[in-house]
Order: sequence, then C-alpha cells, then structure tokens
Amino acid sequence: MEAKREAQNIFIKKRARHGRRCSTSLCILCITLLLCITVSSASAGSKKDMQQNTEEEPVLPDDGSLPEAPSAQIEQDVNRPAYFHDLPTGDPVTFHEVWGYVMVDREYEYDPSMPITDLCYFGVEVNAYGELEAIPNVSKVKGFKGRTHLVAACSSRSLTHFVLDPQYGVREKVIDALAKATSQYDGIQIDYELVPARDAKNFRTFLSDIRAKIGKEKWLTVCVPARVKDIKDDIYNYKALEPLVDRVIIMAYDQHWSTSEPGAVAGMDWCRRIADYAVTVLPKKKLVMGLPFYGRTWQDTSYGKAWYFSGVNRIMNENDMHVIEREDGVPHFTFKTEVTVTGYFDDTYSLVERSRMYQSKNIDRIAFWRIGQEDPSFWPWLTVK
Repeated sequence: MEAKREAQNIFIKKRARHGRRCSTSLCILCITLLLCITVSSASAGSKKDMQQNTEEEPVLPDDGSLPEAPSAQIEQDVNRPAYFHDLPTGDPVTFHEVWGYVMVDREYEYDPSMPITDLCYFGVEVNAYGELEAIPNVSKVKGFKGRTHLVAACSSRSLTHFVLDPQYGVREKVIDALAKATSQYDGIQIDYELVPARDAKNFRTFLSDIRAKIGKEKWLTVCVPARVKDIKDDIYNYKALEPLVDRVIIMAYDQHWSTSEPGAVAGMDWCRRIADYAVTVLPKKKLVMGLPFYGRTWQDTSYGKAWYFSGVNRIMNENDMHVIEREDGVPHFTFKTEVTVTGYFDDTYSLVERSRMYQSKNIDRIAFWRIGQEDPSFWPWLTVK
C-alpha cells in the first residue's frame, strides 16, 4: 500500500546517498496553523507529498555504522501526552503469531521485549539487471529469537512487469537471487504492490517458481491489498494466491491516503468488512491481518507545486505582495497564510479495539507496519500464545 511505497522510495533514495529520510508524523487534532510559504518561479517541477510531515532523522555516519538511536527525544515526546488518552480495559489481546516490520537502518527501533514471533526485514529491491541491491544483514536486529523474513519489494510498475514477464530474461535471475538471499533468513516475503493487470498470471507463476526454488524448508509469504469482496480478474485474488504461499498478509490500511480526502488510515468498520471477507476465502492458518502504526495529516491548502506566471501573479495580488526580491537574478517572495491541518492516527486504545475485533472473528495472526511508529504503551496489551 501507499505507506510501504513511501518507505520504498525513502529506501531507494537512501541507497543512492546517506542522508535524511521522511517519516509520517502524527497529528493529534484538526488544528489551524500559520505556515510560512515560499513560492519561487525557480521551483517549477518540484513536488513533495504534502501529507508527509517530516522529522529530522539521524544522518548516517560515513563509515556505514548505525547512528545512535534518538530515543531520548522520542521518550520525551511520548511522555508528554498532547491529549487525554482513553485507556483500554480488560485483559491483553492474545494471538498465535505477531508479525512486525523493521526498516533497514532503523533496527534500533526494535526491542526484544516486544511480543513479535515473525520479524519482516524491509527490505531489498531488484534492479533492471535482475540483481538484488543491498541485501540487509539480519544480525543487525539485536536480540530477536523468532522467525525472520526478508521483504522483497518493487516500487515501479514498469520494473515489476519487466521482472515478472519471462520474455525479458531476468525473471529466473531474480528468482535465483531471492533464493540465495534467504540463506540467512527463515523465509522470503514478496511485496509487489504494483503488478500490472496483464501480469496476474505471471505473478502467480512467479510465486510458484520461488516456492519450487526455495523448497518447503523456507517460508514464502505475500502481501496483498485489502478487499471486501471478490473482484473480477483480481491480480491479488486471495483464493488463487493462497495455495502458493505459507501466509497471506492483508494490508488493511490506507483506507484514506495522501491524496484522498482526510480520514482514518484504517477505520474500524472498514477493517471489519475486510476481515469478514478474508475469513471466507483464506484458511485460518494462512490469514495474517495487517494493522498500521502510522498516522497521516492533510492540509486544506497547498502552495508547494509548479505555477504558471499568471498563478504566481494572482497569489501575489491576493496576498498584497507588491515588492519582490531577487536571488541570483531570480525573483522570489514570501508570505504567511492560514491553513487547516487534519490528522488521523492510531493509539493504544484504537489498536487494542481493532485487535480484539480481529480476535473475535477467530483471526489468530496479525502484522504491524511498522515497528518504531507505534504508541509504545500498546505492547503490554499484546501477548503471544
């Protein structure tokens, strides 16, 4: 889903050069902010997802070592609650399997005290030559004793087609590389979220060929988007994919996304309908329901885009801007404007309620995207059988 594709884009940029990465911050209420907006004619063509509030992330050292975890600031933010918390009541929620995703270079966000049975290491990308780039070393996740799964992602629709279609000659090379990469893992997870419609059959045979290559001693799992009913010619047909894999992870999030109207990332009623459908088409042992730890924000006005000269002129007139400055010969201006920011996020109460709803439907396996984004007070409410 979109949250993972955002993470993939971050991962790809980070591979090219170490630096900053964006992560979605959590907005507490619908609030009104004063933003300082700078518009320049030199910025044409530059785009940024306005829903990704950015935090400063630690800059990676040149020697490739991990940065010190920014735990002090995170702890300070968490220990200063911005709103009155509704607290869950009753007993903790118990599941047979709890899957959690860890991002490369953010291994420090995992804590061995977390009740995780299966750790998904995100991730590894394939290039146009059928090679896997920067396979992460699972030993960087300290203290984990459960099963580990390497997540193989592909963030391009055209590259996904190129990999899946046998006529291009890279498919077998990719399968061989994936099988080799699982040597230090218990399994491989395929997270191809942009499979073209024409490649539905190729996708299924791709999974089948991976299964044949890695054998039954390794796990093969697949991520699929949320569905509430059968869809004709569905690329991610649950019934068709289930016999090929050990687990099907349903990404029950991004009900609302960065360019949609504001709304819950995973509303309770929407998730209930997903679960009601999933239990009718997937066996209990293979069904894993995904939950989001992240939140999203939306703003009702955005100036961060390319503009016609006429549009820039209109903005200046509307904001009584009649004097410009020139920087390196290019005119620019600055003004302040009022925007409304709306945020939706999950806290311990909503996570426990959704987990209990899944439990009530006899769903025994859940997964969280992703570790590090959560309300840390959630973990005591979760146990493993």
